[in-house]
Amino acid sequence: MTNPSQAVTGGAGPAGGGIDTSVPSIARVYDYLLGGKHYYEVDRVASEAMIDAVPETTLLAAANRSFIRRAVRFIVGESGIDQILDIGSGLPTAGNVHEIAQEINPRTRVVYVDKDPIVLANGRALLSANENTIVITADLRDPEAIFDDPETQRLLDFDRPLAVMLGGILMHIEDEEDPQGIVATIRDRLPSGSYLVHSGCADPGEPRARELNQIFYEYNMGSRCFRPTAEQAEFFAGLELVEPGLVPCSQWRPSFDFPDPDNPAHAMVIGGIARKP
Repeated sequence: MTNPSQAVTGGAGPAGGGIDTSVPSIARVYDYLLGGKHYYEVDRVASEAMIDAVPETTLLAAANRSFIRRAVRFIVGESGIDQILDIGSGLPTAGNVHEIAQEINPRTRVVYVDKDPIVLANGRALLSANENTIVITADLRDPEAIFDDPETQRLLDFDRPLAVMLGGILMHIEDEEDPQGIVATIRDRLPSGSYLVHSGCADPGEPRARELNQIFYEYNMGSRCFRPTAEQAEFFAGLELVEPGLVPCSQWRPSFDFPDPDNPAHAMVIGGIARKP
């Protein structure tokens, strides 16, 4: 077995720059599940444990990513939003938020937020020539710092509507870290006409969900990843849900790029978009 401090073949390369390879990184595990190459042995082991327990895990990761892409098309293409704050953005992959948004409207401004050193390094390298897109170092647990970051303030105009993306990130926030309070702070900072996008794993009573939740806990990636749909609906308190509401990602305006749409496992990942009046 490869030493956890080393990359696997085709992986992220030698560790350095503050990268902790003693525990899995959520961003790198997600990258592995999507078929990426920015991961270490510890991430591969955690990912394979998830796949062994629930073979549909890769499908769920792809379904979440597909939802995010459709959400961006809706926000920019249908709703006319031209500024996006993507929190917990993860590693670059095909069909990044800024690529989709700026293909529709080249003037769209995007701020990516993450704390993983590999995410930050790759993002900054990818975006070095893109004046309308930046990556900042911050943590969802401190939303005020995200909004008040000088780079966020420079690129985004908070006197106009924007969209905040929370794609699959709140599921890694523990109850004692007050996810509802975190999202309430975000909602309060949004101008009228803004949108909130959320996706996450649901149905903690489902046997496969319990198995995955246990693996997340064992690998230090969160212990409350699977929350009831009703609890997640509270993230949109005071906002107007866009049809069809908070539903399995497979049911949110599905399009040609949605993977294996009839698989019942899709009930385990839900998503929704809401507008601030």
